[in-house]
Amino acid sequence: MSPAVARLRRTRRLMTLLFASATAACLVVLAVVAVRIDSGSRRSGLDHEVGSRAVGLSRAVWFDAGVLHLEPLREDELARSAEVLAVLQAAPGESPSVRNVVPARSALPGQGRLDGVWRSVLEEQGTVVVSTPSADGGRLRWAAAPVWDGDRIGAAVLVGTELARSERDHDVLVRWLALGCTALVCCAAAVGHLLSGRAMRPALRGLAQQEQFLAEAAHELRTPLATLRLVVERDSSSGASASSDEALRLVDRLSRLVTGLLARARLESGAQRAELVPLRLDQLVETTVEELPDHASVTVTSQPVVVLGDPDLLAQAVRNLVENAQRHGGPAGSPVEVTVAPGLVTVRDHGAGVPPADRERVFGRGVTRASSGAGADSQSRTATETGAASGTGAGLAIVRWVAGLHHGTARLADAPGGGLLAELRLPTDVPRASSSSSHEGPGTVGA
Repeated sequence: MSPAVARLRRTRRLMTLLFASATAACLVVLAVVAVRIDSGSRRSGLDHEVGSRAVGLSRAVWFDAGVLHLEPLREDELARSAEVLAVLQAAPGESPSVRNVVPARSALPGQGRLDGVWRSVLEEQGTVVVSTPSADGGRLRWAAAPVWDGDRIGAAVLVGTELARSERDHDVLVRWLALGCTALVCCAAAVGHLLSGRAMRPALRGLAQQEQFLAEAAHELRTPLATLRLVVERDSSSGASASSDEALRLVDRLSRLVTGLLARARLESGAQRAELVPLRLDQLVETTVEELPDHASVTVTSQPVVVLGDPDLLAQAVRNLVENAQRHGGPAGSPVEVTVAPGLVTVRDHGAGVPPADRERVFGRGVTRASSGAGADSQSRTATETGAASGTGAGLAIVRWVAGLHHGTARLADAPGGGLLAELRLPTDVPRASSSSSHEGPGTVGA
């Protein structure tokens, strides 16, 4: 599986997770609102029921010359259907006594709570509703309605009902909501997974087509280049000529360009991952310089350095730096010094340099040293008159891309005594997690 396909599949899983999470969050909010509304509605309905029963029964009893008549409670349907019923009676300033308890005195709360209910009735001068624990450990909802004896409250009808039934119904609703939300989240995850898969099919087809194109391009481009090199070598064997040598040099350069282009395209498309491995940077630089056709004017000073990097990409960056110095660092054959130090590769030339204002611009696509700034006008004219190749303007752009891929930097500076100093800085300890590239490259591979 290519890295790009793996990345798309991770994206699909992430989209499914986000879709399911968003659905779950919305359902949780709705479920919480529904649970609170149901709880409040049930509590309100229960309070209304028990309060209405208490008020109705309080109107069925009365005082006559200070005597409380409870006979109607024996025949009242509200009294017979009440779960718990009692009448509290008290003289002014005394604790209430309990009368006409249904079903038994043990069903009532303790005397302290009864005193509290009585005080609440006296303070409110009306019906009060409170919750208290029952004798069996449950909870009762009580309503106490006053019975007036003249201009004072002489008694209160106390009606209680169990909260357990309402709470059981509420718990059933909560369980059904939990099951329903879980099922909906699972359905949303399945639907999101299917939709994200359908959305990514064109991208997967595009990746497959691009991979096929790159493979075919690699074959179709390398084969004629190899044939062309054989033809040039055969022609040059009959008689050495400067044009044959130049043709061989250009063929080799074009071959490197094609190889780098294909590798670059595979990296940027995600079809291939840059593999960073421990390597000797000094040996890589020396080998790269030796493979250059005009390496006689290049001197390398190095010390052993180990970095974590991609050998092909680093070699391409070093080659671009050296060829850039050879091309723009003065007349043909001008010396170029390459130095390798821990985490640093420097390439110095003895040309006119690059104005400070243009040193960042030359790292862009399609910008060459010969075309950057007024300070290089004479160099541009010389290159044009002699017919020298001015390059594609991608060499330094590739160097910066490779540096970023390795978590490093690339910059230009003035060399001591004149000329330009190009620096490629690489960390000597790169984390293993950095082996996958997330940097976009700036243009076509090549010098």
